[in-house]
Amino acid sequence: MFPDYTYVNLENLDQRAAAVEDPKAFLNYYGTGGVIIDEAQHVPELFSYLQQIVDENKKMGQYILTGSQDFLLLEKISQSLAGRVAVHHLLPFEMGEILTDAARQQTLDQILFTGLYPAIYDREIPAENYFPSYLQTYIERDVRSLKRIGDLNVFRRFLQLCAGRTGQLLNLASLANELGIDAKTVRAWLSILEASFIVFLLPPYFKNYNKRIVKHPKLYFYDTGIVCSLLGLTDSVQLKTHYLRGSLFENLIITEYIKKKHHEGRPPGCYFWRDNSGNETDLLIEDKGKLTALEIKSGTTIRDDFFKNLIRFQKFSGIAQEDCCLVYGGETTVPRKKVKVCGWKTFFEDCLY
Repeated sequence: MFPDYTYVNLENLDQRAAAVEDPKAFLNYYGTGGVIIDEAQHVPELFSYLQQIVDENKKMGQYILTGSQDFLLLEKISQSLAGRVAVHHLLPFEMGEILTDAARQQTLDQILFTGLYPAIYDREIPAENYFPSYLQTYIERDVRSLKRIGDLNVFRRFLQLCAGRTGQLLNLASLANELGIDAKTVRAWLSILEASFIVFLLPPYFKNYNKRIVKHPKLYFYDTGIVCSLLGLTDSVQLKTHYLRGSLFENLIITEYIKKKHHEGRPPGCYFWRDNSGNETDLLIEDKGKLTALEIKSGTTIRDDFFKNLIRFQKFSGIAQEDCCLVYGGETTVPRKKVKVCGWKTFFEDCLY
């Protein structure tokens, strides 16, 4: 997108050493004609100098800073960047970016297992080879840079436990008990996963509707391929009978919406709803004052019980029928009287537009 910009990667130890030893000289060397600084979080000292340069020459867009962590969660960086940046979250591929290529048509289970990280498709690396190495690198590099963790094996176990709780209500005490650590540590570790875009928390929708509602968020991953790797799966065929297949499909659909909005530069504005009796709506979307409800089912055969939660929510919330949608594991959009029914490949266009 920026072919005329100079590219600098601070994963390169020589370039990183030059930036650490003399940040001002480092920036002067590359000038102000347009520079991309990748993995910029490794040298937070640069940001104070960048602040001074931007404030003095008033030239916008001369630096593009990229990295695998959320810069604004790092105190030294956020103080320097305040009011001087536009932030863009670039998440893994959306399904539409790979399904348009006839050579890459994949089944639902293949998508769930492979995930949508660009490197897998760009370099044609099998998912079962890519993710173990990625996770090992992530733990040894990014985790150590974000927070001092004594036992990395316990942190890896924490990652695996989170994978097993995909799509479930977050229970810090349960995770802490299984790991033999305190809930405060679990909360800190969870913030690491959020800062490095491994997981996100889907908040509950707080409108009461005269019912007692659940107020804990639900835990999801930004990519289902990571979850499958952490669960020890080695082939997409294993997903057909796996107990978490429904949760993985739910994860896929919710992250598709979140990715779409982030890549448009808009806040997702999405929630789930659940009362204390277990009645639940998988995804509520608030956009421009309009509320849309989605039920997400991985089955390929549409059954009547797929609709019960949507119909129940529609009755006590008062939202219109056309604003309720069932997304299922089939590929065909099917007309139904009570709610829209959309296949997983086209749900965004068919359900939300």
